[in-house]
Amino acid sequence: MKMALVCGDGLPVSGLLTVFRNVVDLAGAAGLLSTPIPADLGYSWRPDKPAFYPRGAASTVSPPWLDVTDATPLGDGAGVAEELTAIRVAVAAPEQLSTAERARLRERIDVLAGPYERHFLDWWERHDVDWVCAVNMTLSDAVPVTLALHRAAERRWGAGRPGGVLFWDHDLFASYAVHEGSSRVYPRAPNEFTPVPNDPRLHRWAVVSPALVEEGADYPTGLRPELVPNVLPRVPAETSTRHREFLAQHGLADGRPVVLCPVRMFRVKGVEVAVRLLAAVRDVCVGRDETVPYLLVFGSLGEDPEYTEEVMAAVAAEGVGDDVRFLDGVPLASGHGQDGRWLLDEADLLRVCADSQGGVFFTPNRPDVESVGLGPALAALVDVPCASTTYDARDEVYGSDFVQVRVDPQAPAASAAEFADYLAAGRRADPAVQLRLAGNRISVRERFPDGPWRNLLDQMAHAVTAGRRAPSAIAATP
Repeated sequence: MKMALVCGDGLPVSGLLTVFRNVVDLAGAAGLLSTPIPADLGYSWRPDKPAFYPRGAASTVSPPWLDVTDATPLGDGAGVAEELTAIRVAVAAPEQLSTAERARLRERIDVLAGPYERHFLDWWERHDVDWVCAVNMTLSDAVPVTLALHRAAERRWGAGRPGGVLFWDHDLFASYAVHEGSSRVYPRAPNEFTPVPNDPRLHRWAVVSPALVEEGADYPTGLRPELVPNVLPRVPAETSTRHREFLAQHGLADGRPVVLCPVRMFRVKGVEVAVRLLAAVRDVCVGRDETVPYLLVFGSLGEDPEYTEEVMAAVAAEGVGDDVRFLDGVPLASGHGQDGRWLLDEADLLRVCADSQGGVFFTPNRPDVESVGLGPALAALVDVPCASTTYDARDEVYGSDFVQVRVDPQAPAASAAEFADYLAAGRRADPAVQLRLAGNRISVRERFPDGPWRNLLDQMAHAVTAGRRAPSAIAATP
């Protein structure tokens, strides 16, 4: 089966892509996918990600299994970024538009959709694509591109060709309350300008949490989303040379716990909260004459320069510059950077974290933007503690009995002492704490099983092979 990837993030590395990497690993082990996978990561339609718009960063290195296009269907002439942004803003609040302005907005969307429709069709034909995995393309970051995706899918698969588009949504409108200033980036529900998955002949629709299933069930479509939980990474069982070299090359002293902050440098992810929590943990550890941990932040410094400045200001104010490492985008596969130093992927960083008896900070600063929040699951995979702020989906996803340190961003001292207790317990291999953390691991294995994704991939592959054996029968299916 040949699959293409279309991702709405506009970034070379994100949590969505990391989970997709886990899916590819699962599919590869089952012999269901051919690689490399052609990918459009949304660089050309996300001017709000200026470090990567419109072709990606020159220094970005993709893994061998991913073939990333740098196509710019609209070009990069004057006014393109402004028009993309203006359409996104208008679509988020259509109630503010007159009837004439709505008609004009539809025309403007159509103008931009045309070049993307041609791009998708030519690109899929060139790579002989069976299925497209469209990640977070239901959101309204670029409705001309989503409209083009729907139209191109109809032209390629609508007459009975086996395959289609798998819309894989990690976030939907109501539950992703991202703001720019005082304005909400996304409408609270689909509207007349926002295409949603709607055609059972050529669309599949998967979401990652029960809450998203419930939200999607109310959308104006007869296609109901199916729950397909995220696939977790396969963590190496043993330490290798690359792990030891990574520690040395990044100035991480042996014997100090490594705490991971596995999020993007994006305002709602609350990296500044993690920095303040680290400072509080440091103060506790110094007072107890215990080892101070490091904090490794995953995200790219170029994603949101204004927010990056705020995080760096917090680092300076808290005096933790020697204790924080900004990894500037964790790669999809471990390898060497341009400076020759190791860049470790998420799975390898979890190995480093576990070996150091470290932990995970997951500290969103808004309650209504995380549909799952994988930070606690990653900690549970390797039996280390997680400190987490409160967000709406946390107990729904993990259960109220999941063991974690609950963080009050305004008063982190108590949380810091509890987290330091866990670090100390890890160093002395406290059996009671080990048992609690092992319970977390068992729980997340049950809550994030591989089975649903494996079943979905089997069904998609079967649809392709069955259609190739009997194309006339497939074409005749209504």
